[in-house]
Amino acid sequence: MEIKQQLRLSQQLVMTPQLQQAIRLLQLSRLELVDEVRKELDNNPVLSDEEPLERTRNTPGEVRTVSEHGAGEEREYPRNEVKATEKVTREVDWEKFLENRTQQQSPSASGRSGFEDLPPIEQNLTKPGNIQDHLLWQLQMSDFAEDERRFAELVIGNLDEKGYLDLAGIERPDGTRTPDLTIEDLAAEAELHPDDAPLVLEMIQAFDPIGVAARDLRECLLIQARVAGYEDGEPELEIIKNHMHHLEKHNYQAIVREMKISLEDVYEAAKTIQEFESRPARNFTDTDDRTIGITPDVYVIKDADEFVVLDNDRGVQRLFINEALTKRLMKDPSAKEFIGEKLRNAQWLIRAIEQRRKTIIRVAECIVEKQRDFFEKGVAFLKPMILRDVAEAVGMHESTISRVTTNKYMHTPQGLFELKYFFNSSIRRVANEDIASESVKQAIKTLIDQEDKANPVSDQAIVEMLEKNEGIKIARRTVAKYREMLGILASSKRKRLF
Repeated sequence: MEIKQQLRLSQQLVMTPQLQQAIRLLQLSRLELVDEVRKELDNNPVLSDEEPLERTRNTPGEVRTVSEHGAGEEREYPRNEVKATEKVTREVDWEKFLENRTQQQSPSASGRSGFEDLPPIEQNLTKPGNIQDHLLWQLQMSDFAEDERRFAELVIGNLDEKGYLDLAGIERPDGTRTPDLTIEDLAAEAELHPDDAPLVLEMIQAFDPIGVAARDLRECLLIQARVAGYEDGEPELEIIKNHMHHLEKHNYQAIVREMKISLEDVYEAAKTIQEFESRPARNFTDTDDRTIGITPDVYVIKDADEFVVLDNDRGVQRLFINEALTKRLMKDPSAKEFIGEKLRNAQWLIRAIEQRRKTIIRVAECIVEKQRDFFEKGVAFLKPMILRDVAEAVGMHESTISRVTTNKYMHTPQGLFELKYFFNSSIRRVANEDIASESVKQAIKTLIDQEDKANPVSDQAIVEMLEKNEGIKIARRTVAKYREMLGILASSKRKRLF
């Protein structure tokens, strides 16, 4: 046994805070990046979103500190000023500093005027009303007693997203469920006599939209049929009351046998029932479900015979170092260490944002190069591509490509797409090269759109048509999976007889 000194050379990845920040920024969406920039502006006094009035020229002995996001140019900051060590006799007036900082960030200080002083248009949009708001407004306009009003509010509060009255029990953590409620239970809670509950419920169901607060599809359609003027004994009401199970399966012959009426009468009644609304709350969208506009991160524009990728820096604040404030604060010994750390953080943030922009551009350019046929001709010409293909082309790791393409969007001549959209598994063809799975989905959708609605094509028929027309060999279960992903019903449920 002896003690020896040995020299060993090894590689080790050290995740510095700066590297962690760069990785985190890379996977942020555009909206998340804007929010992150705003937070940093609030927390770091040396950062500013206003371009300095004077630019300092490069001189020997200076160190680069700022690369303007989206501008592609850098400015110099004197090294001897960053590392100032001279002592000063006065104290920093922090109250004055905060006051100046507030003035710098105020809209009036930026010199904006006119429309630029107004808040974003998104802040002025009217909140979309949901089904509950619409019904509560009608309730306020109606003549209800106090106990009836409390009962009506409980009914409206228990509507589901379709507009049905949902009184199902709640599932407990142990897997058991609480007992289902009844309208009598709601009446007891509202201190309403149970005999009055059905009448008040009927009054609510007559609100707009007709059929709201129904407890199932049958009751919903029945309410609409009665409001439309259909009476007991007519085929429409009888089918809704007693033959909904046959109607849902298009089993019209069974309805003919049981009701002893002609097939033509059944067809006419079914056509009328199909015009009723099965989801009363269809036209009411809650705030959480409202459509959100997507701002693309990059644009792909065709210039002559070439496709050019342009980054979209609108809406993302450009960051600068507040040199005047930094110089002033660095002269104070008590603030020098704090400001030095904030200055380094600001430099890293600006560089990380610029690196993020360049990385997205590189990946987008590679996608355009490999998917040129898609940009020229459309989805049918999308090629199979995986993360490794782009990673090898741009010299990055697959995990980096995955972060870059998540929640990043590209505006193209073919429409707006997430960068991840262009990565597809391959489907083997009988001949020629493989085809992307997304192209197969679109081919299936096209076949179904063109089908005879009275005789819809089955999944097996789609398999045969794809192999015959496109040379695509695919299993029936794969067709069924893609069809479900597209939100298309099976052929038996797509059939229309009128």
